[in-house]
Amino acid sequence: MDSVLHLLGIARKAGRVEVGEEPVGAAARARQAKVILTAADGADNSLRRAAHFAEAGNIPCLPTPYRKGELGGAVGRSACTMVALTDVGLASAIAQKLAAADPERWGESAAQLKLQAGKALQRQKEQRTHEKKLQRKQQKPWAPPPKAEQPAPKAPQQKKPFAPKGKLTVKKQQP
Repeated sequence: MDSVLHLLGIARKAGRVEVGEEPVGAAARARQAKVILTAADGADNSLRRAAHFAEAGNIPCLPTPYRKGELGGAVGRSACTMVALTDVGLASAIAQKLAAADPERWGESAAQLKLQAGKALQRQKEQRTHEKKLQRKQQKPWAPPPKAEQPAPKAPQQKKPFAPKGKLTVKKQQP
């Protein structure tokens, strides 16, 4: 089995793949999709829609050398024309595998996804480090503001006696 198809199977088991036209479109519009993969023998209309989804979500759309049956079999379907990956690490790995086969065709997209994956990995590391520090209480999550010099205390103000403001009406008591 090809390594790209194997990675697609792993992504399906991890729940990081959207299969079919509607789920791919929804993931792209929600900006959850990181890359859209299309089958080599897909219908022109489907390939055009996949390109439109990718443009709307500002993500790469990579045409794969696999037929609909091969692409669908990797994700547990009989056939599918388009697949969207929602995990940037898996998307980068698949793009790297495709770029190894044909660098001119997929090299730029692979480099872009590799950069995104590196940034995401760095954010995850920073988040884990922050959570560990909070658990160990090695560092406070915030720093108190610096203490400024306090001016000399003012003389206490005398309280004013209570006096209602405005018009005062007194009701007469009835016998």
